[in-house]
Amino acid sequence: LSLLCLFNCPATSDLSTLSPFGPLPSWVGGLPPAFLGPVLEGWRVANADFSVPLYQPPLGLAKRKPWYTRQEIDTLASVQAALKGREIAFLADPVDALVLQIQGSGRIRITQPDGTQATVRLAFAGSTEQPYKSVGRWLIDQGAVRDASWPAIKAWVAQNPSRVNEMLWSNPRTVFFREEALS
Repeated sequence: LSLLCLFNCPATSDLSTLSPFGPLPSWVGGLPPAFLGPVLEGWRVANADFSVPLYQPPLGLAKRKPWYTRQEIDTLASVQAALKGREIAFLADPVDALVLQIQGSGRIRITQPDGTQATVRLAFAGSTEQPYKSVGRWLIDQGAVRDASWPAIKAWVAQNPSRVNEMLWSNPRTVFFREEALS
């Protein structure tokens, strides 16, 4: 709903009522193609170029109970052990992974170990329940950018590769996904 409705949102799950242009077509659950976003490239197993994991929820994740922060997930061996085998796919760019987590869902063209490819949808399946903090706001507060757009953030990342984790860790929330086949 957040993509379609920014202010004065009705309390409804009928997305067709949120369009300023009248009822939406019935394809894709009522969402036009513009809302589907890009297809990211990913691999089923990590390799030198694709090493940023997207995870299923860890076993035992409790709803409404905070789990580890993004930094703890990236740095603590015990947390990484809890997520071992929960990887759905690996992306090349940590900022693309962050954007997918902020959006809550998206499509990935996954390359399997045998070289075959399949496009899948990753859907929101839970989060660490840590507070969301905007990396754009963090960059503005640091005086690093004047504009918190994704192109500006990506440009800052390209110029500051040694500070990428610092930026990512400013947002402690991590989102977990479930894989869905596209029909």
